[in-house]
Amino acid sequence: MVTLSIEPLTKRAFAPFGDVVETEGVTPLSINQGYAERYNGLAKIDVAAEGGQINISWFVASARPEPIAIRLMERHPLGSQMFMPLNGASWLVVVCADPLVVPSYRAFVANGRQGVNYARNCWHHPLLVFEDASPFLVVDRKGGGDNLEEYWLSRETQLDLGSIASHR
Repeated sequence: MVTLSIEPLTKRAFAPFGDVVETEGVTPLSINQGYAERYNGLAKIDVAAEGGQINISWFVASARPEPIAIRLMERHPLGSQMFMPLNGASWLVVVCADPLVVPSYRAFVANGRQGVNYARNCWHHPLLVFEDASPFLVVDRKGGGDNLEEYWLSRETQLDLGSIASHR
């Protein structure tokens, strides 16, 4: 079994898979008579294929038992999918270019102020959190069409994340 190394989530490292959603390095606009700041253009929401519409939802995720086995990858051929944590806790992101090519897998630890926007057709693992009852704001596609493709790794090719304790 191959163990993935976990690296910090950065815009440059994640660029082939989508957007890192964060305010670091972004100049805000002063709004509401100076009582608020607005950060524009943090993600490229892509949901219009086949008449899709923006869907905003709230997910509550549970921690998985360790070591975390990577058995399933999924992608959304008709739209992007953005996850933004709401509890300030670190969480994990696993992506790949091709689920059949082990060297294409990448694992990232996102700090609690970073979200990700998976690009359309980006293979990713379902939500991985360190803490039970972790809430996320999710922006993705609703509408007709088949917008979910899953790939189950065989027992021989499944991966794991090893010890994640140092990444919390």
